[in-house]
Amino acid sequence: MANKVKPAAGWPVIKGEYEAGNPENPVAVTTCGSHVKGAGQLAAGAAITGPHKTENLGIEKIVANIISNPNIRFLLVTGAEVKGHISGEAIIMLHKNGIKDNRIVGSTGAIPYIENLPDDSIKRFQAQIQVVEMIGTEDEGAIVSKVKELAAKDPGAFEGEPMIISVGEKEEAAEAGGIKPMSAEIATIQARIKGIQHQTVEIGNLNKLMSGIYAGKIEGIMIGLVVGLTILGIVVFGGA
Repeated sequence: MANKVKPAAGWPVIKGEYEAGNPENPVAVTTCGSHVKGAGQLAAGAAITGPHKTENLGIEKIVANIISNPNIRFLLVTGAEVKGHISGEAIIMLHKNGIKDNRIVGSTGAIPYIENLPDDSIKRFQAQIQVVEMIGTEDEGAIVSKVKELAAKDPGAFEGEPMIISVGEKEEAAEAGGIKPMSAEIATIQARIKGIQHQTVEIGNLNKLMSGIYAGKIEGIMIGLVVGLTILGIVVFGGA
């Protein structure tokens, strides 16, 4: 029998749009932009199942709930992609590549920026689970069948204590205080601005490099000209 441990107290530790089952089961399921009933998946051996529509906070919540339960060893990514956000691809890329400058490496979504996951939590996520990709599949029977298949391969709990991180408190507090969190449109604009700023820095560095090369060429030409004229003077006046 596979070894099991106790997850973090009160698991799932992060609020969200999901259905939770037996915390000792090894499979978590995200249906991306699809709303597939979770009863069959939970009965088949999933610990938690639900959609995630964004490639930032939605992913952060999934990671937080997975790493706080070492019994979860598989993440099944299924359902329809969310247009623009491409959240399914984003969580797969996070697991595969991690982040650089807070951006998920390899993600093509509009705002794939991770703000609340420390490096050690991402490494834990990568080490703890295996991602299984079924993006585009909305058929409940096929999803349930895959959950059963993965549950049968349960390797036992990950060797490590439950890891707890805080995600979403600022956004929820802002909503409670009557201040709405940043809209997706504004966040997209900010993401584009960050990209433009990065490109501007790269262009500046390239201009510096080209200026140095150009200055080097001019200096080389002038040195060659002076040396050539000196040699020519020696030949002409020396011969005289």
